[in-house]
Amino acid sequence: MRRHVAASKNKRAPKRARCCIFPGREKREPPRSLFHPLPSSTFTFNLFFSFFFSLFFLSSRAEIAAVYDTPLLDLAFAAARVHRAHHDPAMVQRCTLLSIKTGGCPEDCGYCSQSSHHKKVDLVAERLADLDSVYEAALRAKAAGSTRFCMGAAWRGPSQVGPRQWERVLEMVRRVRGLGMEVCTTLGMLTPAQAAQLREAGLTAYNHNVDTSPEFYAKVSSTRTYADRLATLAAVAGAGVSVCAGGIIGLGEGPADRVGLLHTLATLPAHPESVPINALVAVPGTPMEGNPPPSGLDIVRCVATARVVMPASVVRLSAGRKELSPGDQALAFLAGANSVFDGDKLLTTANADRDDDAALFGALGLKSRPAFLPYGAGSETSRAGAVEGGAGGAAGQRALA
Repeated sequence: MRRHVAASKNKRAPKRARCCIFPGREKREPPRSLFHPLPSSTFTFNLFFSFFFSLFFLSSRAEIAAVYDTPLLDLAFAAARVHRAHHDPAMVQRCTLLSIKTGGCPEDCGYCSQSSHHKKVDLVAERLADLDSVYEAALRAKAAGSTRFCMGAAWRGPSQVGPRQWERVLEMVRRVRGLGMEVCTTLGMLTPAQAAQLREAGLTAYNHNVDTSPEFYAKVSSTRTYADRLATLAAVAGAGVSVCAGGIIGLGEGPADRVGLLHTLATLPAHPESVPINALVAVPGTPMEGNPPPSGLDIVRCVATARVVMPASVVRLSAGRKELSPGDQALAFLAGANSVFDGDKLLTTANADRDDDAALFGALGLKSRPAFLPYGAGSETSRAGAVEGGAGGAAGQRALA
């Protein structure tokens, strides 16, 4: 009996398993999801990260769908890890978007208030803006803290306008670049020659969204094809201009189409330098005026998936942000969003208030991304369009001389 008691005293209580991520906490069985596929006895942070890192080299639809379908908190956590490995998580670029030619577009995109096909929309078509008004708008944007100035024209493409209007747009690019700002345009479909002219004028980036999946695109527009979209992206990249390409959530698409959108972007010859994630702003009079808006968590899921499959791209939280709560936006920033549009108006729709943004940035400890930081994604030639010439660029300096 005495020997039995002594033996019992010498027995040590089994050690409680330690959590590999949060030291001091008891380790629990991890959830069986894409990012926690291993039993707890072998699950370590290094294995977690190694498995997760392998996703960067996977690009099939099934693989991207597996990321997209991961439970949201697991997905946001994993995306935040990737974000911190490739970006300063406190740095968010502030961009300003200006419509330089509003309305009268010959395309029939169902979401767009600027289409000439949608006669019930309360919008008056305008002529191309003059140089001075655009330059003054860029000055105000810079003074307010924006480092990228984006200009949009409701055109099928520059080929539909005469040489004098096209030259005016090129001069707009030169003048804004001369302010030391990054310059982006969205002007519809481009030829390689037009892309090269924009590059020579000092353009930093060209936005041309693919909108949705190839399968769903026919329900969005009938006046151009998905191949047209991809041809413009190829022309932009070939000219050495930074590629900005994303999509719109809320067009009536399903989860498979959102996966298809991200699959298209992730399997381009090079990941886009910028990936805008837009939420549909349903405008009265458009064919999609009755579409229910995507939830904030829908947007966060798309942002997080984009961050995982395109880890070095800038993920831009774009149209529709005004409808997101501060909590939704905070989760999106945590999951990898690192750019927003600044100012109270986008092309034709309202945007988040600048004072509200300043308060949110302060509460979250966010800071503005400076102009002309190198972009981590994309080919060498297209990245050169974002950084060559430093602050201002040679073309812009010539414009001010």
